[in-house]
Amino acid sequence: MYRFLAKFYPKKLREDYINLLRYSDIKLNANRFIGFITVFGFLSALTITLYLALLVEIPFLLSFIVIFFVLQVFVYFFLLLRVDAKAKFVESILPDVLQLMTSNLRAGLTTDKALLLSARPEFGPFQDEINRIGKEITTGKEIGEALLDITKRIKSEMLEKTVSLIVSGLRSGGELASLLEQTARNLRQEGIVASRIRANVMMYVIFVFVAVCFGAPLLFGLSTFLVEVLTTSLGAIEIPETTLATSLPISFTEVTVSADFVIKYSILFLMTSALLGSLILGLISKGKEREGIKFIPVLVTSSLVVFFLVRFVIRNMLSGLLPGP
Repeated sequence: MYRFLAKFYPKKLREDYINLLRYSDIKLNANRFIGFITVFGFLSALTITLYLALLVEIPFLLSFIVIFFVLQVFVYFFLLLRVDAKAKFVESILPDVLQLMTSNLRAGLTTDKALLLSARPEFGPFQDEINRIGKEITTGKEIGEALLDITKRIKSEMLEKTVSLIVSGLRSGGELASLLEQTARNLRQEGIVASRIRANVMMYVIFVFVAVCFGAPLLFGLSTFLVEVLTTSLGAIEIPETTLATSLPISFTEVTVSADFVIKYSILFLMTSALLGSLILGLISKGKEREGIKFIPVLVTSSLVVFFLVRFVIRNMLSGLLPGP
């Protein structure tokens, strides 16, 4: 059944899932996985929609579609972040791998032996890749081709460029040890520069975080309470029609925007700003918008908690001075 349901997915999306499963080392059939998340998403969206229908009045079909879409996006980005996490770990230990391989080459070992002896348990998934290369070389596969296959299982531009450089050095017959040593030195220098850049932009990250989590909820909490007070106060004023027609230079009309609408608008605005703020944080701190997806639950929860907390505090502080709704 799962394989049958997977056929209804767009071809491009199926290919993306196949690549993500391969990069993230999840040993599952792509079609079965797609079918499973479809069924799981459908049942979960139906359950959540039925539960929400008991609490608030919302269009059932629209709510179901939105929740189903959100769940599918969540699974996709979970795999995407898993792939990125694996790539970042490999990039962080790549200079150490190259340095070990350089030491082995200068000790007189052949290229394949130097590579295999560079595998260490602390290298995590990259140790498995090195061991896999060793098995492929043992079965007769050319070392350059085996190295290039790593880039099909680890999605890293840095690793791809490094492997291409090593393969070029092997095929040209140059001094591979010096090449690997210089590459490791350049990668470490690049990592230091990246760390300095992240330290310099930390102030912008703090500013965005404070604005989304505290600034906007504080202002919206105060403004929504003020709207409620003004709506209640002005609604309680009774002015005689004769006085209104002759004495006052101003005219009063009915307020069509309710306080409940303003509160719902504020909540929607805060959730939207938290979503966009998370993407901005990911872009500033890591260089990729999707890196900020993990901040979305924190920012959304924090902004809403501050919003309702401000309303609660203001209401209790001014309950004896101003009429509440």
